[in-house]
Amino acid sequence: MSLSAFSLDGRIAIVTGATSGLGHGIAAALAEAGADVAGVGSSGRFEDVRAAVEKCGRRFLGITVDLSRMASIGQIVSRTREHFGRIDILVNNAGIIRRTPCIDFSEKDWDEVMDVNLKAAFFLAQAVARVFLEQGTGGKIINIASMLSFQGGILIPSYTASKSGLAGITRTMANEWAAKGINVNAIAPGYMITRATEALQKDPVRSRAILDRIPAGRWGRPSDVGGMAVFLASAASDYCHGGVYPVDGGWLAR
Repeated sequence: MSLSAFSLDGRIAIVTGATSGLGHGIAAALAEAGADVAGVGSSGRFEDVRAAVEKCGRRFLGITVDLSRMASIGQIVSRTREHFGRIDILVNNAGIIRRTPCIDFSEKDWDEVMDVNLKAAFFLAQAVARVFLEQGTGGKIINIASMLSFQGGILIPSYTASKSGLAGITRTMANEWAAKGINVNAIAPGYMITRATEALQKDPVRSRAILDRIPAGRWGRPSDVGGMAVFLASAASDYCHGGVYPVDGGWLAR
């Protein structure tokens, strides 16, 4: 296989949760591989990710929406197509987390997490898959799962449920769409240095326990996920369907 199979030249990618953390790292990696990027975020603070994409000589579009509202799905798709003319790649990265013991967990916290992490991811994938079918070119859908797609975790029932569900819908979408030229896969990051893990990073006991289990001996960085995202977005992964690929420093192997 030629290294050109990893090129994303001329491709258009949507990345949700692109303003920081994993989304920022993934958007930058896709741009470095040649893709133009529509970055989706709720804050509208796209300066850093825009600079990272444009530094690679690629185009960037910032789309500010609330992913907990279904109306945002159509807005993301229509604005991307209006600006770039097409869609080739979707990265469902946006996610939120609520930390409370199961015994005290509220319906509000449950619904808010599930709406963003799972419901929005499913319906955005559905909308983008319809575009792929209309374009007749196939496409790549990458869901950002988690170690909690495999494990239970502590104090995060809705997050665990959403990430387990995301692994499940990755497989079922792959079963239906693989023959149509649409690749659906997921990346399961391990413990990464992001805002979502800030509380764990600052807890000396929990942070030490986490590091002691990671064979690589360090927390992951957003850039560590970029290579896998480029692979799954490129022609190099054309025969990969329904996989959930850990990027975890060896956590699961331990």
